[in-house]
Amino acid sequence: MKMISSMVGGFMQVGLIALIIVFQQEIRKFLLMIGSTNFSNKRNFIKHFKFLKQEAGSISTDVDSILGACDKMSSSKTGALLIISRTNSLDFVKSSGDKMHIEISQPIIESIFYKNSPLHDGAAIIENNYIVATRVILPVSNERNIPLRFGLRHRAAVGITEKTDALALVVSEETGSITYIKNGEFTLYKDLNELSNMLKEDLL
Repeated sequence: MKMISSMVGGFMQVGLIALIIVFQQEIRKFLLMIGSTNFSNKRNFIKHFKFLKQEAGSISTDVDSILGACDKMSSSKTGALLIISRTNSLDFVKSSGDKMHIEISQPIIESIFYKNSPLHDGAAIIENNYIVATRVILPVSNERNIPLRFGLRHRAAVGITEKTDALALVVSEETGSITYIKNGEFTLYKDLNELSNMLKEDLL
């Protein structure tokens, strides 16, 4: 019995280590969520869990305006980096930029990333259909598998989506291409209509 007990204990320890290794990304995001949540405000804590949302299946973010702006900036090769918050708090990066509270519209997004605008550098953070911060500095990913043709905007988008469950849209200043990044990975799509459907589904 003692031998069986020690063997089972050994397997459990190995299994626990294996689980930590396999789910390290999810564990990191969960710990980040816990650390950035204000427990003194019950409402703020509850909003981090999708299954407790009062209006299940509804999308408050104006995806069409966001993609309309991205399409326009793509045609003019205007670089842009948009981060759309989901359940994890982004307070730890918002503080690096300029606080805003502007409802999303296509002209507003285009004006923020206009080349001569003082706000065009860095990322814009979107929460609940509002742009809540601009000129935000994001953590840059050290992932070596990112192709060299992608610059700092793409690396920053990968970095923030590795650490949180946020979604990222990047408009390349060099090629005008629109890149969709989630979970630290580049997500392929055929056209803007498919990208719109993907975004709406991911925001549910």
